[in-house]
Amino acid sequence: MAGSYGFLSTHPPTQCGLATFNSALAAHLTSDDSPGGVVRVDVGGDDAGQGMRPGASVPPVVHTWSTPGIAGWQAAAAALDRFDTVIVQHEYGIYPGPDGGDVVPLLRRLRAPSIVVLHTVLAHPSAGQKRVLEQLVAAAGAVVTMTGTARDRLLVGYAVDAAKVSVIPHGAADHAGTLAEPRPRPRPHLLTWGLLGPGKGIEWALRAVARLRDLRPAVTYTVAGRTHPKVRERHGEAYRTRLQRLGTLLGISEVVDYLPVYHDEAALGRLIRSADVVVLPYDSSEQVTSGVLTEAVAAGVPVVATPFPHAVELLTNGPGLLVPHRDPAALAAGIRRVLTDPGGLALSGHARPPTLLWPAVAARYETLAERLRSAGSPVAATAARA
Repeated sequence: MAGSYGFLSTHPPTQCGLATFNSALAAHLTSDDSPGGVVRVDVGGDDAGQGMRPGASVPPVVHTWSTPGIAGWQAAAAALDRFDTVIVQHEYGIYPGPDGGDVVPLLRRLRAPSIVVLHTVLAHPSAGQKRVLEQLVAAAGAVVTMTGTARDRLLVGYAVDAAKVSVIPHGAADHAGTLAEPRPRPRPHLLTWGLLGPGKGIEWALRAVARLRDLRPAVTYTVAGRTHPKVRERHGEAYRTRLQRLGTLLGISEVVDYLPVYHDEAALGRLIRSADVVVLPYDSSEQVTSGVLTEAVAAGVPVVATPFPHAVELLTNGPGLLVPHRDPAALAAGIRRVLTDPGGLALSGHARPPTLLWPAVAARYETLAERLRSAGSPVAATAARA
């Protein structure tokens, strides 16, 4: 029997990966038969009135958690307990308390069974981060990681119950029938998208584009996405300005297009379908989950990426190439190889994995929720006494 779902997460109009993920998952899990509601975590610095908005099918916000301390998490827990199953998105930095620790007593207070989705599992956490994550897993009815790498890190590096942990991939929209965004000339199109800020590695991609000036027709490169709200709050548009100055110094300004907007699903689909290569030159070696990577792979667009963990898992013997971090020569060589020999690499015809599309992903969450509800979530009751 379908049940109702409560969601705890950042949520539109907040512009971040968790908000996008939660909005999509909530839309696919709820309907007339399975109603739901969102307890929105207010992280501050949001662009209210700007950016993405939840679609009509997304359940409403029933409470906003903006108050730190006992009053904040108790009110949020009470709002979530109106539902049959609670799904909690976890990322360091969004919940109040040291290392986001206020989410732990909230989970312990819940009577409804809970599923905690881990968007980050650090290989080298601080003592506080490790303690909070272990307490979070202990308090949850079930835990989801989105990659096998994240699950392995969790089981090896943290004291947790392995029986609670499931791997369900990050979901992606189905862009198969989407028409590509029209482009003025048939030139090879490179694309990077997502919230912009230091660590995205765009400077390495610009240096790689400069090494591709001999290609005919010449490549174009689109960097789509607004600056991350937290970055903009602290540093303004300094990173974007540095990138534009670097492009000028490299002599490639005319082939680089910055689109400082947060695309809705339809616009993003058109943009992805217009790309010949998605470039993910991230600096981080910690990133175990990337929604951008999932969307690109699900859309069947070849990817050239640095070897962050999610890329290693999805692209090894898959639809893309891995190149070293901070190495523009290797990045350029990878892009050149995809553009000039796609058939030899068997990239263009690589099958789109249907298991990454949102309906299949949501179905796995529904199965997990039904299992917890039928079991009465004894784990949650145990955790509440801890």
